[in-house]
Amino acid sequence: MAESFQQEEILGKAYDFRLIRRTWKFLVPYKRIFFLAMALLPLQQALGLAQPYLMKIGIDQYIAGRDLVGLRNVGLLFLAAVIGETVTLFSHYYLTMQVAQRCLADLRVALFSHVQKLPMSYFDRNPVGRLVTRMTTDVDVLQEMFSAGVITLISDFVMVIWILGIMLYLNVGLALVSLALIPPMAVAINFFRVKARQAYRRIRERIARINAYLGEAISGMAVIQLFTREQKTYREFDELNASHRDAYHLSNLYEAALYSMVEAAGSVSVGLLLWWGGGEVLHGVIGIGTLVAFKEYIHRFFVPLRDFSQKYAVMQSAMAAAERIFQLLDTPVSIESPKNAVVPKPFRGEVVFDKVWFHYRPDDPVLKGVSFRIEPGEKVALVGATGSGKTTTIKLLNRFYDVQKGAIQVGGVDVREWDLQVLRRHIGVVLQDVFLFSGDIRTNLELGDSSIPMDRIERAARVTNAEEFIRRLPDGFQSPVRERGSNFSGGQRQLLSLARVLVFEPEILVMDEATSSVDTETEALIQDALEKIMRDRTCLLIAHRLSTIRNADRIIVLHHGEVREIGSHAELMERQGIYHRLYQLQYERETVKLPPHDHAPKILG
Repeated sequence: MAESFQQEEILGKAYDFRLIRRTWKFLVPYKRIFFLAMALLPLQQALGLAQPYLMKIGIDQYIAGRDLVGLRNVGLLFLAAVIGETVTLFSHYYLTMQVAQRCLADLRVALFSHVQKLPMSYFDRNPVGRLVTRMTTDVDVLQEMFSAGVITLISDFVMVIWILGIMLYLNVGLALVSLALIPPMAVAINFFRVKARQAYRRIRERIARINAYLGEAISGMAVIQLFTREQKTYREFDELNASHRDAYHLSNLYEAALYSMVEAAGSVSVGLLLWWGGGEVLHGVIGIGTLVAFKEYIHRFFVPLRDFSQKYAVMQSAMAAAERIFQLLDTPVSIESPKNAVVPKPFRGEVVFDKVWFHYRPDDPVLKGVSFRIEPGEKVALVGATGSGKTTTIKLLNRFYDVQKGAIQVGGVDVREWDLQVLRRHIGVVLQDVFLFSGDIRTNLELGDSSIPMDRIERAARVTNAEEFIRRLPDGFQSPVRERGSNFSGGQRQLLSLARVLVFEPEILVMDEATSSVDTETEALIQDALEKIMRDRTCLLIAHRLSTIRNADRIIVLHHGEVREIGSHAELMERQGIYHRLYQLQYERETVKLPPHDHAPKILG
């Protein structure tokens, strides 16, 4: 976690044209609108800069000459310039934001599409909160870049050059006096630029810590409340929040200092203008209209300098966000379908583990040369102590991870040669920890595949004994499902998960025992449903319950990542090996008077 925070801290340059070029790829489909918006910029600037010059002409030529007709004409031109500037400013901003929203929507889709392809190992290493931040907050920061970032910085730079040129054209001496504070201002701006960059890095580091902490705390709220850790958690969050607040305070200090310094410099420049220019007016060297025009141009000159700190912070934030976004997009998809995927026809449901070695961390193997074969239609139970590698076999079979040595074959073909989607369509997985999505029951059973007919969904619910409680709900299959299925009991969620698997009619069923944490009545329903859906299917069952083991055709005993015993329940009991010891341990528990819901003892797992 500390490494991730450090990465958050070091990312981000204020101007990284490599990232801007990559962002441009998402702008290409909308480049016509973008270029139209850019074309409005010089027109907007010209209309804005024309206004002080028209004031000069009106005062020096027409007010001084008492020419009301000329003054009226200049006034109309001035009004037209104001209206034109307003219209072009609105059009430019509207078109820019339209492009921004479209390309950033495309970027979110690209991010989500890429995340769906990443291997499970990536999600093991990265908190959910950080990934959500990448696709929401960081993308939103890029929108600010369009409204107050690189485009406005370029616009401000061009505007400053135009103003300098006009002021020098009007009067060189007055321009040099008015802008005498620019050199020390440039040094001060560069100083504050460096300080603001350091402060913003601290802000990004600390907001990353807050996001990660909130993700964990909210997900684990039940544990926090059960162990009365609310005060401790509150204090930890308060410290993180205070650290983030302090970082922002420091950033605000630099921004306020720069803002006030630019304001003071602008006021001093106006004072120098009045001191020097006033004398020039009194001596008849320049007209008073020129002095008024200069004052307007000085005001327009210092506005972008005054806003520089804010715009620089936006650019800093945008580049940091863009770097994190493209870092996610650049994460390699290490597990994907081969170019020439193989789909065996006809499909046979056998599963073969051939000398499989696998580790999550180097030098710490979880599976060590595991070999076994499951024939089509055979039901095999996998037992062993915690940490023996049972759940890992499920992940490898579905190719959530790739083996380091050996091979896993499904239907006679190495899983690495299968098309991933087709492979996973053939394998139905029921996990002990059921995940339901927000929406309604039907959506959860069909998982968004609207081509699945309703009668197939109803049949799956009926076979798995879920139909009865679904029909009792006010809206039946359209009844809402809250986040994680919190409005259903554990047993009801298990029945829905079984129905969901059956809807897709897989030939192979892989199941992490679904009855280990439900009441007796629900367990009977689940067991009955399992007997129905396991018929004529190849089944690999991670077994906790004695009833599941006894009904299996064969039992595979894993111990420290190795297959130590294979056989039926009776055969393994006769050997009096590891399985016998596990069974005896559970049998001794069974002889003790247990609560009613523990009537079916569990093999260690």
